Amino acid sequence: MTERRAAPTSHDVARLAGVSQSTVSYVMTGKRSISPETRERVLAAIEQLTYQPNAGARALRGQRTQVIALMVRLGEHADPRDTVPYIDAVVAAARERDHDVVLVTGDEGPAALTRMAGRRNCDAFVLMDIRADDDRIATAAALEQPVVLIGTPADRAGLDAVDYDVPRAAAMLVDELADTGHRHAVLLGESALPGEYWFVSAFHDACRARAAERGLDFAVVDPPRPGWAGVEAAAPRLLADRGDRLGLIARTPQATERLLLLARFHGLRPGEDVSVVGLCPDAAAEALDPPATSVSTQAREVSRKAVELLFARIDGTAADSALHLVAPGELRRRGSTAVFE
Repeated sequence: MTERRAAPTSHDVARLAGVSQSTVSYVMTGKRSISPETRERVLAAIEQLTYQPNAGARALRGQRTQVIALMVRLGEHADPRDTVPYIDAVVAAARERDHDVVLVTGDEGPAALTRMAGRRNCDAFVLMDIRADDDRIATAAALEQPVVLIGTPADRAGLDAVDYDVPRAAAMLVDELADTGHRHAVLLGESALPGEYWFVSAFHDACRARAAERGLDFAVVDPPRPGWAGVEAAAPRLLADRGDRLGLIARTPQATERLLLLARFHGLRPGEDVSVVGLCPDAAAEALDPPATSVSTQAREVSRKAVELLFARIDGTAADSALHLVAPGELRRRGSTAVFE
């Protein structure tokens, strides 16, 4: 009796070609750009093994769920005024393309991606809150479903990423202080380590570099503990030791609000005795007391670009992957800027 040989699988193709199983899938579906050399090796292995993809599996993969998974870490220190506009814009852009969005929160790392991808209950993923060394990236790069990042890791692993041009925005805030006659610029630090997120370290570095170019005395003051208590504890280093013509810089709406409160609690009038400038959405800046001078985070533009790239991947029309930086909007001078002669 002749022994019947098992049909070759994509795992066999991957092993013969010396690539991952996901790379075999990308070559077959065209969902991600693959180098010509790698593509040739995979096609040669398919021909040698006479591999025939299972028709049922192909049909299953071809079905659309009309759902995108948006994965966001919402920790206790997250500022909703900073995060929610990005989420709202992703949802709106997806709905324009007749897709719903399932929001996955928490910090499960790669496990959440693997679980969602295995269930095949979404067509693609958007990942937010990207750390410089993010343990989700390798898993995301190996998925069959397209993935786009909102944020900048140290290594994108071939994935598309969209971010805000934080260095340019930081320079605009420092320029505002220099152009209005300030001598000192102090940046309120934060609990995240500067190297943990690109947008934090890039903002700090750009503020420092621009202040040196404009001849401003510059310092970063890190609160000794999280929350308002930490900002209050840092008040002597933020305010009392800096002399006159002081400008305070914040990276988030929450930090901007706390600096305005701190100045008033210590007898300083924002917009007259001291300036407070921040990176935050226009609506959030206008709601503060006084309304804060700000550069908008362009959340809508960043999210819409991410969804645009995602659907190009879903439809197989995307170009080579890249990091896309969205330019800041205009600086809006409001009541928190003091003009010194």
